[in-house]
This record gives sequence, structure tokens and C-alpha cells, in this order.
Amino acid sequence: MELREFGVSELQTAFENGTLNAVNLCQAYLDRISEIDRAGPMLRSIIEINPDALDIAAERDSERQRQGPRGPLHGVPVMVKDSIDTADKMMTTAGSLAMVGNIAPKDAFLVAKLREAGAVILAKTNMSEWGYVRSTRPCSGWSSRGGQVRNPYALDRSPSGSSSGSAVAVAANLCTAAIGAEVDGSIVRPSSINGIVGLKPTVGLVSRSGVIGVAEPQDTAGPMARSVADLAAVLNALTGLDPDDPATREGETNRVEDYTKFLDKNALDGARIGVARDLMGAHEGTDAVIEAAIATLKALGAHVVDPANGAKVPFFGEDETELCLYEMKAGMARYLATHPKAPVRTLDELIQANRDRADEIMPYFQQEIFEMVRDKGDMSEPGYQKAKEACRRMSRDDGIDKVLNEHNLDAIVAPTDGHPAWSIDAIVGDHITGGCSSPPAMAGYPHITVPAGYVHGLPAALSFFSTAWQEAKLIGYAYAFEQATKVRRPPTFPATVTA
Repeated sequence: MELREFGVSELQTAFENGTLNAVNLCQAYLDRISEIDRAGPMLRSIIEINPDALDIAAERDSERQRQGPRGPLHGVPVMVKDSIDTADKMMTTAGSLAMVGNIAPKDAFLVAKLREAGAVILAKTNMSEWGYVRSTRPCSGWSSRGGQVRNPYALDRSPSGSSSGSAVAVAANLCTAAIGAEVDGSIVRPSSINGIVGLKPTVGLVSRSGVIGVAEPQDTAGPMARSVADLAAVLNALTGLDPDDPATREGETNRVEDYTKFLDKNALDGARIGVARDLMGAHEGTDAVIEAAIATLKALGAHVVDPANGAKVPFFGEDETELCLYEMKAGMARYLATHPKAPVRTLDELIQANRDRADEIMPYFQQEIFEMVRDKGDMSEPGYQKAKEACRRMSRDDGIDKVLNEHNLDAIVAPTDGHPAWSIDAIVGDHITGGCSSPPAMAGYPHITVPAGYVHGLPAALSFFSTAWQEAKLIGYAYAFEQATKVRRPPTFPATVTA
């Protein structure tokens, strides 16, 4: 069958009228994975295919015939990052050969919610090994288990961020949507660089239980899709109260029942939007795309405050590093101790396993961060408490909330990334300048990125972020911008950038 870029609502229409079913859709995606992910341009966005996917799809088709669909995601193929537990035949390895054999004892809460909604978990996606936090000079999208993920808009360019496989799989039409996970930029940056829509929700809206995390105060999973409408439909399925993640108690109070109701082409009319102009200037091509985006916001009726003085990325520096080191020690110990099939059960064992297979696991960069984490104490230490307080104060009271309140803003906009995708360089590491992921990440606030244009054929994106629990509003703004511009175009897998 011809595999177009189907959206969620379009798929449900096709399922209902019988022109498509979940089995032949999943098979078409599996065929495409064979053609362009495992061969051809060799995107390497998929780390493991669910061997039961077609059987699950058949069950969903049968259920539809017997009693109708469960909802908008019934029979829809979705992928999840390799740091997210699935209690099936697929492993959860965070991209590491040292974790091969780790079959989770139960689904991550968000995976259980996707299954409950009728989605088909088609595959696990490749990622930056251990969420980009093994080394001080990692390479985005490289893992010892999955190899190097490649950007479908230029194969020699970085796919960015630790959720790189999820972004590339969506961009290259290997699935309908995917789930990523972020501590700082790992959903929004790869979404931006690969020309798709990504949402980092408020911490607590989506459960983190069963997700290998880095820093609990800002860890979250979130949806990635080719359109804002699809993203909203997936987000509906992800939210809910999870007894194993206390943060979801507040999320349950503040979540919206149906985020698709906020898909309003006129959502920006009358909205007060601040421009974080201090976050521009890293690349003239990206700046030109964002200037055009700001003009579109005005044309859509937004009251644009430009610049929104103070909308500047605070320099978190050592405080952010300290916070993450302490949190990683606690989080990794907790995860490994609760997964009996994990081949390593402690951080010390993991470090040694990496050393024992250094030629395979550490051919390009080492594990300096793991070694720093090992030497940290627990979270009762003053160093951790000081870092946590400083990061929250700078990102919230002295950061996003201050700017929103001083200018009476609904949201802030900025380039998601300061420049287009850089060349892949596993030996030296990434070359990242600018971007706006840190303030909303450190604050635990929502952040959505939407395609805004291209620079030499490489995607550039506009970010909207605000204070806690404003996902519905941000989805509306992103949708209005997306519908007015419709700039996204499918990738063509060129070997390099063309003029």
C-alpha cells in the first residue's frame, strides 16, 4: 500500500470506511522501516521492533469490528523511546549494550495508558546513550546498541537531542507518532531539528514511572508528531494519576480532559506574546525564520511585546550540573534496583561493564559523568539543596514567571535551536549554540515547538513556553501558527546540505 503521512483523525476515517486497517498500516510501516531505516539512507532511528506488533494490530481490528474503537488512537502505530519500559518482548536499554537483556517487569504508566487507548506499540526508538549524560562530550543520536541516528533532511547532520530516534521516526513517516523524554531539550530540540512538533509538558502531567530519568525535578516524557492535532490526540492518552509518581497528583488536578478542543485557528488573536530576543543572534538564517514567524504572529492578531525585557536564559552553570549529578545517582540506583532482569544492578556495575566492553561501548567518548555521579553523596547534602533552590528560583521567580507577570504575557516565543543542525561528529562531540530549552526545563514548565521554516533545507522551529499547566493554551497558539504557515515538508534524505 502507499504509505502517506496519515494523521490520527485521517486514520480513524480510513479505519471506519474500511479502506485501511491496523494490520496493513503496521505492515506498511514495517516495510518502510526495512527500506529506509535498516537499509537505503540507514536512518537507524529504530532500535528494536515489537515482534508482536502485527498480532496486536489484528486484535485491535477485531475489537473494532466487535464493539467499535476505544478512541482516536485505536489501531494507531506509536513508538516509544528506548528509555521507556514496555512489559513485552522488547528490552529497555537506554541505548546501551551494557543493558541488553533488560526486560521490564511492567509497562511504564504512559505505555499502559497508550495500550488502554488502543494504540499499537510498534517499536522502541534509538537515542543518545543514557539520555546524553554518560560523557561530557557526547554525540546526539549515538548509542552503542543502536549506532548513529541520522537526520532525514541531511544524512550527515545531527538529529539532535537524546530523543533523536523518536523525532527521526516521526519525521521519516515510520510511525504516526512517538514518545520522547526530556530533562533539558531532549524532546524539543530533536523535534525542531527534524521538522516535527514536540511538547515537553509540565512536570507531573505525564507520569515518569518506568522511565529511565536523569533529574527528577525536571524529567518528563512527552508526545512528538507531525502535526499539532496529532500531538494533542496523543497527549490526551498519556495523562492520568499514577500512584507511583507523586508529581501526577498535581497533574491530575490541572490536566485538561481533551486537548484537541483547543485546536483553534484563531487562538493567537488577542494573545499577548513576548519575544525572547536575547535568545536570537546565533545564526542569521535561523534569525530570519524567526523574524518571519513573529510577523505571522502579529498578522494573526497577537499583541507582540518585542523584546520582552528579561526574557533571557539564565546561566545555570554549576548549579544545573550539580543538580543533575545528585539526581542521576538517586534515579539510576532506583531504576536498576527495581529491574531484576537488568544485567547490571548498580552504577558501579554499570561503570565496570562499560570498561569491560570499552571498544564497543566507548569507542568515541567516555563515561566521565557516570564517574562524577558515583562520587556524589545523597540528596540530603547542602550542595544538592543549594543547587535545587537556585535553579528553581532563577527559572521560575526570577525567570519565566517574572517576565510573564511584568509584561502581562500569555506566553514567550524564541527559536527552539539557535542554529540549524550541525555536522555529526562522534569524536569531538556536538556543536550546540543557543536555543531556549533550559528555562522551561529547569522550571518544569510546558514548552512546545512547531516548524517555522528552513535554512539551506534544514528545519528551524519556533518555541512557545509559559508557566505551569498551560499546555492547552500553548497547543492553541502552536496550532494557529501551524495552520497559518504550513511550512513543514517531508524529508528527502539527501546525503548532505545543498545550497
